[in-house]
Amino acid sequence: MRVLVTAGPTREYLDEVRYLSNASSGKMGYAIVSAGLKLGWEMVLVSGPVDLPPPPGCEFHPVVTTREMRDASVEAFDQCDGVIAAAAVCDYRPIVRVAGKLSKTGNPVTIEMIETDDVLAELGTRKQNRWVVGFALEAQNPRENALQKLRRKNCDWIVLNSPAAIGADSNQVELIAADETTQATWAGSKSEVADSLVHWIAENRERGHGQS
Repeated sequence: MRVLVTAGPTREYLDEVRYLSNASSGKMGYAIVSAGLKLGWEMVLVSGPVDLPPPPGCEFHPVVTTREMRDASVEAFDQCDGVIAAAAVCDYRPIVRVAGKLSKTGNPVTIEMIETDDVLAELGTRKQNRWVVGFALEAQNPRENALQKLRRKNCDWIVLNSPAAIGADSNQVELIAADETTQATWAGSKSEVADSLVHWIAENRERGHGQS
């Protein structure tokens, strides 16, 4: 079994020193990689910038921007059996990246933004006979928003968690299938949740295998 995991945040630069990002620590994705390695899986980690060392034994691809994460993930996915997309990808980027550094002028600054690449959705369109697990971090209407994401991005399952997970050492999640049923709920340290998720996938992956 060879599995791709995306983890951490991405950054979209306003100028040479300032960027848009989020507070994702990468802990959940890195814990998933470690859990897969313990099962003897080959793990491919595509990670945004975090303060964590890659788990020993994984194939590691560091990236910064959403475009870099998209390119590395698409290339790696061709040689994988499935993907667990735990990264917190920036949804928007500035249309224009300013050369140098923006200076204060005392006036308001307007920055025009466009959507970034949808990494998970692209992997979903390319999955063929592979399985896809997405993560949904939702604050309002969490379950309905997670289901919409699952359908829109052609996932087999989606892991729903809340903003409380950002930067935390623990997590509480619900695993939802394409038929809208709850397959499992787990709570505990991110390592414990990762172990439970990976063991569940090992036992149930054929149920989602090749869905379209």
